[in-house]
Amino acid sequence: MTTAQRSTVQGTAVRDALAAQDGFRSAQDVYAQLRADGHKIGLSTVYRHLQAFTERGVADAIHNPDGETTYRFCGEAHTSHHHHLVCRSCGRAEEVEGRAVERWAEEIATKYGFTAVNHTLEVFGICPACVSVGPESDAAPVG
Repeated sequence: MTTAQRSTVQGTAVRDALAAQDGFRSAQDVYAQLRADGHKIGLSTVYRHLQAFTERGVADAIHNPDGETTYRFCGEAHTSHHHHLVCRSCGRAEEVEGRAVERWAEEIATKYGFTAVNHTLEVFGICPACVSVGPESDAAPVG
């Protein structure tokens, strides 16, 4: 098997592992799942594919409250800008629009003469399923 073929097979495996979950997952979580499923893949390869997916706009990357980067598969055709409402307990994420945030970002950039501006916004809370289970934990999102 050539390196290009291995990359494609490994990239597909990383994508499938990421897409199998609704919430955000760390690279280490994706790596552990792939290894548990019998894939021979290195952690650096997982990071490389996750970064490529983020750059292509098919995965989102956010920093959880502990500062760890976590990833979520958004789909091959998904390219629109959006924000996330993320459960601090289970990591479940909902894509949300933020028109007011978009207007504010544009206004503040214009006010100070900035161009080529981008931004990210994540709102963290506790989802209904986790609220029904019990009191909020201070844990970072489960990947």
